[in-house]
Amino acid sequence: MSFEPQNWPLVKLSDLITVKHGFAFKGEFFSDEPTELQLTTPGNFAIGGGFQLGKGKFYSGEYPKEYVLKNGDLIVTMTDLSKAADTLGYAAMVPETEGTIWLHNQRVGLVQIKKDAPVELDFLHYLMRTADYRHWVVSTATGSTVKHTSPSRICDYEFRLPPIWLQGEIGRILTAHDDRITLLRETNATLEAIAQALFKSWFVDFDPVHANAGTQSPSLPPEIQALFPATFTDSPQGPIPEGWSWITLDEAYEINPKRLLKKGVVAKYLDMASVQTQGHVTGEVIDREFGSGTKFCNGDTLLARITPCLENGKTAFVDFLEPNETGWGSTEFVVLKPKAPLPDFHGYLLARQSVFREFAIRSMSGTSGRQRVQNDVLGSFNLAIPDKPIATAFSQVVTPIQQSISANHKQAKTLAHMRDTLLPRLISGQLRLPEAQAAIEGIS
Repeated sequence: MSFEPQNWPLVKLSDLITVKHGFAFKGEFFSDEPTELQLTTPGNFAIGGGFQLGKGKFYSGEYPKEYVLKNGDLIVTMTDLSKAADTLGYAAMVPETEGTIWLHNQRVGLVQIKKDAPVELDFLHYLMRTADYRHWVVSTATGSTVKHTSPSRICDYEFRLPPIWLQGEIGRILTAHDDRITLLRETNATLEAIAQALFKSWFVDFDPVHANAGTQSPSLPPEIQALFPATFTDSPQGPIPEGWSWITLDEAYEINPKRLLKKGVVAKYLDMASVQTQGHVTGEVIDREFGSGTKFCNGDTLLARITPCLENGKTAFVDFLEPNETGWGSTEFVVLKPKAPLPDFHGYLLARQSVFREFAIRSMSGTSGRQRVQNDVLGSFNLAIPDKPIATAFSQVVTPIQQSISANHKQAKTLAHMRDTLLPRLISGQLRLPEAQAAIEGIS
């Protein structure tokens, strides 16, 4: 078979694969409480394709064993609730996640290669993430508010099939990109978990004070451990470390601090959909003319205050602007800015703490489906504030963590952009393998 794309055979996906429907698991056994059984949903598909963990939907009932997915299975989403059908038809590989059994849920298709079909699974994975394939799926979808596709419409997609050895090389190159992106994201998840654990240990559980009091073993370097007191004092909210203050959020923070941005000026815009439910980094930030909205600068924390975004955990740390630059976004963001001596990242870590989020969720008001927490109510939340040496020490520990997370995220975005640039050119034959390899080495 020739390398020249015009000589590749024109095939339909139906010549190579079938798409198996998922199972209609019983809603009475759905749960938000984690179990080892987790249902795959359209929310597990990232925009652009690929698997994302997202907010889990767990299951506690009996299930048919033929609807258990394996690590490396190729799945495709057949329903999309967004106006732009952001993920409809995209493919993803089921990851290996320790302690989780992934269930093949309805409206998610399982791609199965036909016997002796001349196609590689990794190649299919990336073919089903191309713009041409996506255009076909979206243009043939049904529904207005909720978009649907089907196995037959997916399988009617027509394309030129490269020789199988070339499919393998294309899959290898693109998978290597995704593996590096995954590693960076996993590293970031670990770094954030470390920062969150430190915050809880120091400012919620007061572990270093308990250690100095002799009730538990110290876990900090001696020079940091020595900064903490060994006794507690009473407060209206319970015992707090000696010398600390127990004050409200609006005393410790600026809530929606004043930021300057003139109407009509083009500035960086962050929409609610681009804010993550896990992790402090954001999705795409675009240039958009300012009309009205929440304004923010680097070092601010953005907390979604409206249902369901608040319950889902949408929170962002702003570190994507230029120095002295102001960005803007939805009026449903609350901007949190810690006052000195607290470091900026204290705001993000606080916003991710369960005790704070539960307070914010309990404090929502408004009509059903449009509830939100008001600034003055949020400002009444109480927190323990340390003295300056401890706040400074915390900043010296967590600021490098935050900077590493940001650097890893930027590298992952660069790799994703490169992958998305290579993808259509490799699959269409416009880009030869040596050129692709050179491009990869250029960002290694």
